[in-house]
Amino acid sequence: MNFHQVLFLLLLIFLVDLSDYGVLADKTNDGYKNATKCNIYQGRWIYDNSSNPLYGTSTCPFIGLDCQKFGRPDKNYLHYRWQPTGCDIPRFNGRDFLTRFKGKKILFVGDSLSNNMWVSLSCMLHAAVPNAKYTFQLNKGLSTFTIPEYGISVNFLKNGFLVDLVSDKTRGLILKLDSISRGNQWLGSDVAIFNTFHWWSHTGRAKTWDYFQTGDKIVKEMNRMEAFKIALTTWSKWIDHNIDPSKTRVFYQGVSPVHLNGGEWGKPGKTCLGETVPVQGPSYPGRPNEGEAIVKSVIGGMAKPVELLDVTAMTEMRKDGHPSIYAGGGDRLNDCSHWCLPGVPDAWNQLLYTALLSH
Repeated sequence: MNFHQVLFLLLLIFLVDLSDYGVLADKTNDGYKNATKCNIYQGRWIYDNSSNPLYGTSTCPFIGLDCQKFGRPDKNYLHYRWQPTGCDIPRFNGRDFLTRFKGKKILFVGDSLSNNMWVSLSCMLHAAVPNAKYTFQLNKGLSTFTIPEYGISVNFLKNGFLVDLVSDKTRGLILKLDSISRGNQWLGSDVAIFNTFHWWSHTGRAKTWDYFQTGDKIVKEMNRMEAFKIALTTWSKWIDHNIDPSKTRVFYQGVSPVHLNGGEWGKPGKTCLGETVPVQGPSYPGRPNEGEAIVKSVIGGMAKPVELLDVTAMTEMRKDGHPSIYAGGGDRLNDCSHWCLPGVPDAWNQLLYTALLSH
């Protein structure tokens, strides 16, 4: 082998190596460069029959809210892709994600909507390397998904309020709006995605606590959105005091809408049950989401950088994406809060991927 042949071979190896690390993944990088030109959270859902889900029942054994498995008869909801106005975003590339975040820890902290997004991302990564060994463990506290070959872990820490919920012998469960005592569990991850909102709206028998507490003041009832804002401000101060942005990139998973009131899209008395197409039009006809405004206000006042996955408006359109009676609990359970998988949370993770590409 002469000098020129050796030089050519070395150049070829170098280019292949760059390709593995996504440097030459032109579609990924071009997609990100285009995405920087617009607001990726403004756009519309496009039905694209050629845009198949990245995983399914046969390729992800731990889907959970697999609506097809539980008998949902229609499949159109599987083929809607998110199209921002004025730019394109990269299609999720699981191998590229695994290579870029080799040896990293990703942590979702929040309620069952965080779990929805965590399972979605785990399935998307598993489907990218279907023959790789993996672990998937569900626990009441910390649940984990790992692919040892890449040294990556994607974890979910169940924490519906982010602030403390403590047991009192005389009063029962007290929601302490200005206290976070277990935040050390949030440390040590390279990417952390937080979420809380849905549990704050619970009333009556759905309420999972007995009292609110701020400082020394304990009350039985208070305005739910006021309580939510105090708690989220407590979380924001904790982040500002404890997170090093050079080590951990922090996201807030935007408020996920509920579709229990069909009057919001012109069908009074109806719910998400039987809905098969998204809301059409540039904006959701229902009233503005109170939680979204509070989240934006609190994050806007933080000292440390926190990126909002601003998925509320885009997700409001997807009245068709909920499990409804196909969540595995039978006809008596009509779930219009969570999302079928594959489905809407895959688009959230595509936008998370797009945001992560900025570093």
